[in-house]
Amino acid sequence: MTGDTGDESTDRETGRRRYLDRRQFMMATGALAGVGVLSGNVGGRTTQDEGDLESEYPGLRIISEEPENAEAAARATYESYITPREEHYIRNHYPTPDIDPEEWTVSLTGMVDEEVEVSVDEIRRDYSTETVTHTMQCSGNGRSYFDPQVGGNQWTFGAVGNTVWTGTPVGEVLEAYGADTQEGTWLSVMGGEAPEGEDIFTRSIPMEKVLEDCLLAYEMNGSPMNDDHGYPVRLLVPGWYGNNNVKWVDRMHVMDRMVFGEEWETEDQRLYTHWQQYSYRLTPIDEETEQFERIDAFDVRDQMESSDIRHPYVYDQLVKSLIGYPGAGATVEPGPGGSVEVIGVAWAGDDEVDAIEVSTDGGDSWSEAEFFGPVDAPYSWRQFRYVWDAEPGSHTLYSRATDANGRTQPATVSDPDAQLVSIEDDQFPWNQGGYCNNAYEPHGVEVTVEAAGDGEAETETAATTTSS
Repeated sequence: MTGDTGDESTDRETGRRRYLDRRQFMMATGALAGVGVLSGNVGGRTTQDEGDLESEYPGLRIISEEPENAEAAARATYESYITPREEHYIRNHYPTPDIDPEEWTVSLTGMVDEEVEVSVDEIRRDYSTETVTHTMQCSGNGRSYFDPQVGGNQWTFGAVGNTVWTGTPVGEVLEAYGADTQEGTWLSVMGGEAPEGEDIFTRSIPMEKVLEDCLLAYEMNGSPMNDDHGYPVRLLVPGWYGNNNVKWVDRMHVMDRMVFGEEWETEDQRLYTHWQQYSYRLTPIDEETEQFERIDAFDVRDQMESSDIRHPYVYDQLVKSLIGYPGAGATVEPGPGGSVEVIGVAWAGDDEVDAIEVSTDGGDSWSEAEFFGPVDAPYSWRQFRYVWDAEPGSHTLYSRATDANGRTQPATVSDPDAQLVSIEDDQFPWNQGGYCNNAYEPHGVEVTVEAAGDGEAETETAATTTSS
């Protein structure tokens, strides 16, 4: 059901528990900003040899060393509100670049009064500073649960985290240099990590979203970002899938459309268009992705339900939830009252999460859970708990969330031959890229409940999946 197999090593578990214990202490004392400050890997790899990802990020399961890709190794990450950087997923298309922040600049080009090179120091010093708590999720999170399997990194549940980002409002930089920010314009943002001869990672963001809340971020959980997370500056697009949050921002180009067509390509290369027009699209099997110069719907679910866009662009996140405790393969003993507390998180991108339900019998019945914890961050997940009167035996636990628009997570991923392009009949559409999977059944957990007094302590096997 879950696609989770294998065991963590003793060393990995010991390291992860050390960071979890530290995080729980900080949450209890209110020392939130300190989570980032305590990291040994701030603004570059300073404590470990380059490439030693497992030592740098003891809470992650490494999918590939180069380029660096890793996800949360255990469900315990999703017991807490803030994700420490040691457990926040890493998604790279190319190896993390070796950057001198003193020399790094961001080009501003296109429909502006003045084309300029803006230094990182100017970005930090000359404009206001804002902070946002944002649930960032790789659009491929849950890809390993597609059947048949699709290509790409085989993410399970762990390519999502909730962290505090600090940076400069993009709109202030645009205004300072006379950018055309009228309705219908776009900002195409390019990363600086592509090796020579490779496609440049580029995303086109509608100007209305840019002006609303986008940041040029340089801090994560209160201290400078790690290089693997985009140091010295990345784009932060609150509420939207991680693919829009361009790392190592090298250029921002103001234009009247998305990157589109031959103007942005070479004779033999989709130089700027690949990641915007061809990748990160929900495309059924045996179909070619249709290209658009402009669209006017950015909520992925709205695009799914539109007759104008058959292959939605991956922008605003779909509603989703994860159970953090008990974890996959856990054996638990009820407390003195005979109950087990199920804990998890739920989020919905730009939208609010309106309700959360838990099933402890494989989806046959559902009970309402309750939210708890912080509520003042519109782009962050909500924590939930459910007090379960648990009977001894094996149980399948699911969670499903509903957003403020009344949209609830579907149960399963469809068969590709159905060629669905929207969520229908409680099925999420299988797509060629394995994107945006928010079906609750693949993300469920199997747990065993012991009779009271049968076990000395809870045991849990943190499950992983072997990447292809």
